[in-house]
Amino acid sequence: MLYDTTSDVIRKALRGLDLAPSEAAARSDLSEREVISASRGPAFRETLLLLAPSLGLDGPSLAGLPEYVPPASDLPEIIRLELPFDDETVNAWLVQAGPDEYLLFDTGTRAPHVRQALDDRGIQKVHVLITHQHGDHIDGLQTLEGRTLSVTIPPNNAKPGDVLTFGDLTVTVIDLPGHCQDAVGYVIEGLAHPVCVTGDALFAGSMGGCAPGVPYQAALKSLHAHVLSLPDNTILLPGHGPETTVRSEKIGNAFLASGTPQ
Repeated sequence: MLYDTTSDVIRKALRGLDLAPSEAAARSDLSEREVISASRGPAFRETLLLLAPSLGLDGPSLAGLPEYVPPASDLPEIIRLELPFDDETVNAWLVQAGPDEYLLFDTGTRAPHVRQALDDRGIQKVHVLITHQHGDHIDGLQTLEGRTLSVTIPPNNAKPGDVLTFGDLTVTVIDLPGHCQDAVGYVIEGLAHPVCVTGDALFAGSMGGCAPGVPYQAALKSLHAHVLSLPDNTILLPGHGPETTVRSEKIGNAFLASGTPQ
């Protein structure tokens, strides 16, 4: 299942643009009541198509989100750890870098779920790489004492442009601001397809929520510059929800399919 619905996307766009429902309604030939309703639950396709341009979103992508199914990865070196987080889930991603060498991207909450997931797979030690310092992505690090070969946390020792080597893999740090200060992504080369761990900067069909104004615009620009510029077959590993690809997000993500932000 996707992490975000059409109403989530609409609320994130309204917030990012600092736009009241009444203003969006005036721009889209809809009533304020229709905009508010669309931001709270399912909406008619015609409503979504009318509303999307006023929010800088791609209409067909927004209207098609309920049926959007991003492609699943076929790489055996990638394992999704879908960990409990309140009444939702959060992802940690295991990527095999060589025989008995694993990278763990994010760690879930402070509950011992990630440690148990490693135990279940017979994995004793990992290199940990954190995308951003929100509790549901970094707090699980506390449960991995004695089991980390290295720990990479932005901005301490993970800055955009850094290139790291683990076994057969090369990992490049990219700047993904907006949702969280100093957030980064990791581009992995050395597998059959390129891979990018996006954290909460991007979800399949959506993106992480951002504060209005500069953070929101910076997030969009960075996603276009650093993620959509990757090869179309690049596998994207988000902080929540299923994996996807650059090609799929260019078509199915209403934030990104609408063109490069100005």
